Amino acid sequence: MAEILGRSKPLAVSPLKTSQPLGASLAVLGLNRAMPLLHGAQGCTAFAKVFLVRHFREPIPLQSTAMDPISSIMGADDNVIAALRTIAEKNRPAAIGLLTTGLSEAQGTDIQRVLKVFRARYPEFQNVRIVAANTPDFGGCLESGFALAVEAMIDAWVPPAEQAGTRPGRRSHQINVLCGSLLTPGDLDSLRELIEHFGLNPVLIPDLSDSLDGHLDAEDFSPVTVGGTPLSAFATLGDAAATLVVGPSLYPAAERLERRTGVPTHRFDHLYGLDANDRLVMTLAGIAGQVVSARLERRRARLQDALLDTHFLLGQTRIAIGADPDLLNAFSALLAETGAEVVAAVASSRSALLLRTPLPKIQIGDLEDLEDLGRARGVELVISNAHATTMAERLGVPLLRAGVPQYDRIGGYQRAWIGYDGSRQLLFELANTLLEQAEHGVAPYHSLYSRKTDSRQEASYGASQTSTHFDRRH
Repeated sequence: MAEILGRSKPLAVSPLKTSQPLGASLAVLGLNRAMPLLHGAQGCTAFAKVFLVRHFREPIPLQSTAMDPISSIMGADDNVIAALRTIAEKNRPAAIGLLTTGLSEAQGTDIQRVLKVFRARYPEFQNVRIVAANTPDFGGCLESGFALAVEAMIDAWVPPAEQAGTRPGRRSHQINVLCGSLLTPGDLDSLRELIEHFGLNPVLIPDLSDSLDGHLDAEDFSPVTVGGTPLSAFATLGDAAATLVVGPSLYPAAERLERRTGVPTHRFDHLYGLDANDRLVMTLAGIAGQVVSARLERRRARLQDALLDTHFLLGQTRIAIGADPDLLNAFSALLAETGAEVVAAVASSRSALLLRTPLPKIQIGDLEDLEDLGRARGVELVISNAHATTMAERLGVPLLRAGVPQYDRIGGYQRAWIGYDGSRQLLFELANTLLEQAEHGVAPYHSLYSRKTDSRQEASYGASQTSTHFDRRH
């Protein structure tokens, strides 16, 4: 069991953590025709908007209740009601995600009560679905905010089986997939393709691969999301044959869904590497009642070959990781398969998952902590988001960008690192990132059983070399 080390300083230097409201906004952006609404100061929303625009390089619909000093003290319920009315009238979204921030949480806003007041005052907007979630900045991270929003969606929009008349069935081809924040739009595309390979119909919640995959739409501009999970899909989740959940942060949401619908759940901490994908493929084969195709077996063989090809470079490489808990655990498991050593691990926030990661110690902290640990332990590679660029430069080691944000690479948000093919590509990227360092290479192997020369032979060899160099100089 890993030892979790708490924060050792009263401030964050070069923060690693991304806030819960931003993570919850990301989950809402995975719904079709949706609009996240942050209940807080206008600057908080502006920062989140710029953050996501730089990462995805796409327009991001995001609104604010614009709390000011007066409403922060006297109460901002009217701000929420006015914002909901304005969005419903002007933008006509299918869904609004009403999310709190640190300011509104410190004020003590009862977001559920305010939502009831809005419903009673404006019954003409009953067709607009609104999901409210408490996501304070001062707790958790992007990952936990994302999970809280998904839990709120299930509570608000998935009817109990007895009320909806749904019944889980083995003959159903539908598969519910709860997609954790560690999965990129590219990962979700790969996951959908794999599930459809077995003749199954996946319903991804939330589906960022359809709303933030970077595509040109027929409309020049849309004030709400284009693509994503349709709200009608939530009513059908009880008819699925099974639910797959990827990422331990979404396990509580999966438990709520199973209690409401009775649909059995299959849990996956991640989908990196050989073992995790073997389990996923066998699970899908069992649900579909099919054998694994020769095509997938060939992909598996390719991943095995990549593990062999990169082992001599990655084996015993000293690596530092800074990420949210789910992503940290995923990389730790993959690197354990390659024989690499994770000598420094920093998580953005606490999670029960960290106790069972294959690491001896994990620090809860920031990028300064990661830099200090990496320098003390002689790391050769850093894995973290784009904010770690200057830190890696100071350490003189390469950086593999992973997580959010990735603002200094085109298409970084679209990388696909899951499945047999994605894990193979990730191994190649890890190896090539190391090879970019001129001094890094495969060290020559010296056998333990080779005969050692005695001291006289070494001395005579050294003398002959000195004589040769002297003769050349003269």
